[in-house]
Amino acid sequence: MKLPENPPDWDLLFEKYVKNTETFLKLLRYGGSTDTKGRYLHWDKVRYLDPPDNFSADEYWAAMKLARNHQYRPLPFLDKFGRHFQYLVTDQMFSVLHWLDLNASGTIKMEPISSPVTGKAYLVSSLMEEAINSSLIEGAATTREVAKEMLRDGRRPQDHGERMIYNNYLAMQFIRELRDETLTKEMVLELHRILTDGILEPEKAGLLRTDDDKIRVIGADQRILHTPPPAVELEERLKRLCDFANQEEDGRSFLHPILKGIILHFMIGYDHPFVDGNGRTARALFYWYALRHGYWLLEYLSISAVIKEAPQQYVKAYLHTETDDNDVSYFLIHQLETVQKAIERMHAYLARKAAEIESAERLLDGTTLSGGLNERQLAVLEHALKHPGAVFTIEGHRKSHDTSYQTARTDLLRLSDELRILTRRKRGNAFVFVAPLSLKKALERFRV
Repeated sequence: MKLPENPPDWDLLFEKYVKNTETFLKLLRYGGSTDTKGRYLHWDKVRYLDPPDNFSADEYWAAMKLARNHQYRPLPFLDKFGRHFQYLVTDQMFSVLHWLDLNASGTIKMEPISSPVTGKAYLVSSLMEEAINSSLIEGAATTREVAKEMLRDGRRPQDHGERMIYNNYLAMQFIRELRDETLTKEMVLELHRILTDGILEPEKAGLLRTDDDKIRVIGADQRILHTPPPAVELEERLKRLCDFANQEEDGRSFLHPILKGIILHFMIGYDHPFVDGNGRTARALFYWYALRHGYWLLEYLSISAVIKEAPQQYVKAYLHTETDDNDVSYFLIHQLETVQKAIERMHAYLARKAAEIESAERLLDGTTLSGGLNERQLAVLEHALKHPGAVFTIEGHRKSHDTSYQTARTDLLRLSDELRILTRRKRGNAFVFVAPLSLKKALERFRV
């Protein structure tokens, strides 16, 4: 990945342009922190644009930086050189935050999520997706299909990649259980321990790195992208992170909860408090903070799936911040767009699943089965129709729908023993339920 070019030195731009009254007034008249299209861009891209108002590239950048410098708000975090991180909120960011407020919190009713039966299934599926994709970003080598089968069936992980995914799944459940708690150092360390159990040495899992750990963030071309702060600062940095997360808004200033959650994500990535697993810990903390503040829909999202498609943009959001006056706005914008895209994809996914369930129900019209299967059984039928030969297990069905073992067993036994839609077979000490290759033909016998 090509490293972004550092912006021109602001002191030199100030001397060149701002101290010149005529040029200064010209820059002030531009008056915006974004380009003419409303985009909050780094110098690395601004330098290639066609500037307005007969600006040179340097003048265009200076005009935007002049506006930004008047809008920046400081954060209670320092970089490794003792300089504050800062941010601002653009009109486009306000627009996305408003959209998220409408689409990720409150009392939204959305089928099939709002269904007490299928809602659990979608939640379990989303937890699996985030566990899988977050691990794939970090290099887990397996397929989504194999990973989901492992999580559904409760099979123990068999290699490093599966262990990462299994741990991520446990971590997502952990933050759900602690969504109402304040953040403590112990919680962060336990979250990391869960994520890295069986992957790191026991003396590294759930413990902060030390001076002996020479940690660097290395790019694909082996260039150093980031050197985190010294280990001696980590205790204080983690305390400051927890204080920031737990601080209540006092009316004198307001930081939107989604932005605050993203900043927690950013700071874990920047501080890199652990020898490994920092990205997974950072993304899990973002989920925790969003859920704690009522953004319940985020339980159903996999932001890592979006990040995985363009990992270089994720890295660049960090690099743009570090190379431009610790301006975290770049990372905020990237993550807001990521969350919005994940929600839009979830809506499309729900529409497809609703259509599939409806299709399965229509297939039963005119049969004695019409209205006789619950939503869990309909989901099994829909999957079996699409995947002849598919194998279902009681444990997998139980986990997929977050239900009891007895309920899952009753669902599948009715489909096999009573209705003979599935074929029950013995595999080892347990039963499995197989979708016959001629399932559509088998359903014809229920016609009235």
